Amino acid sequence: MGAREARTQGASVSGGYGRDRGRSIAPHSAPQRLSSQAEASSRTSAIALVPARSGSARVPGKNVRPLAGHPLIAYSIAAAHEAELFDTVVVSTDSEEIAEIARHYGAEAPELRPVELATTTSPDVEWVLHAMEGRSEDAFAILRPTSPFRGAATLRRAWEHLLDLADRADSIRAIERCRQHPAKMWRMEGELIRPVLERADEGTPWHSMQFQSLPEVWVQNSSLEIAWRHVLEGDRPTISGERIAPFFTDGAEGFSIDYPEDFAAAERLIAAGAAELPKVTQSPYQLEPVP
Repeated sequence: MGAREARTQGASVSGGYGRDRGRSIAPHSAPQRLSSQAEASSRTSAIALVPARSGSARVPGKNVRPLAGHPLIAYSIAAAHEAELFDTVVVSTDSEEIAEIARHYGAEAPELRPVELATTTSPDVEWVLHAMEGRSEDAFAILRPTSPFRGAATLRRAWEHLLDLADRADSIRAIERCRQHPAKMWRMEGELIRPVLERADEGTPWHSMQFQSLPEVWVQNSSLEIAWRHVLEGDRPTISGERIAPFFTDGAEGFSIDYPEDFAAAERLIAAGAAELPKVTQSPYQLEPVP
């Protein structure tokens, strides 16, 4: 992929995945701070992982549902290629149809994700371990298809931020200001409700305070996660490690399609010029009509 072809690879990785914590993974670590960001980037290899399982309880077939002429997944693949940061773009899916669509748009889909790693309750770390088995990249990015407006410029900005942090962070995660404060949320306890966040001191309960006076809270969105591969090592692998740094998304960068009405909202943003999709160079894949 052009800018990535000359970049060196890290140590190799081998072993299992999923719930078997006994695998062997070659140790990796975040690069030490180098003399320049360009030098750090040239010495660091990375892979883009696009998760696209076939099942979706809220929006059936959402990962390949058409948006502006292409299946939704095409825009995450296009953004990853345009960013010229990644040695390869790999789609992790349990569906041969989605795998075929991914290949049409220039991604790899080397093997289907096992069914047990593609349920509604499967932890992300399990499919990431499966996708990374036998690979040697120093870092991995998770680019979910549900964020179509996360473009190449966003990815480059995030990558530069991770490199600047060097070994001070295990990963970065996209976040945005929380519109519904958790201090105003409740959990059920029999016939009563209790606040999710209870104030430790005896001041006015947070649920009875003005929003502006509450502690500032941020919420993650599905735009991106980038981590050094060492977070996958050891007896308790994760996709983020313990030291997670924020990546602040701006505007439509953090927009996520999670409900049927979100497709209509995305189309309105595009029509109004309020959001821009990554440029897809391939011809449209011929999808079956959505009922």
